[in-house]
Amino acid sequence: MSDHEGSGPSMRRYAQVHAKPGDWLIAEGRNVGATVRHGLIEEVHGKDGAPPYLVHWTDTGRRALTFPGPDSHVVTSDELHAQEEIAAAHLSSRHYRSTAHATESSGS
Repeated sequence: MSDHEGSGPSMRRYAQVHAKPGDWLIAEGRNVGATVRHGLIEEVHGKDGAPPYLVHWTDTGRRALTFPGPDSHVVTSDELHAQEEIAAAHLSSRHYRSTAHATESSGS
């Protein structure tokens, strides 16, 4: 199949993305160090959950009709919350406390 027949990589990518209002669009960014964007999907304008989506972006507060790119994926609210809990646990300062400090604190 050729890209000219409407079945190229970008069309297959859109065909695989499905969302419903209340899901989150995560745009990872293509470059190292790029900002990860989170957007709440408020409306689904495509058939059967397909793009475009009306997305309320958390970083700008703006709403935009969006076709997700290859660096984007859709997650539910529960999935996003679970991912954030894992990240918070990984980055928690309690992992970096020395054992001597913890012993001194508990001994007082």
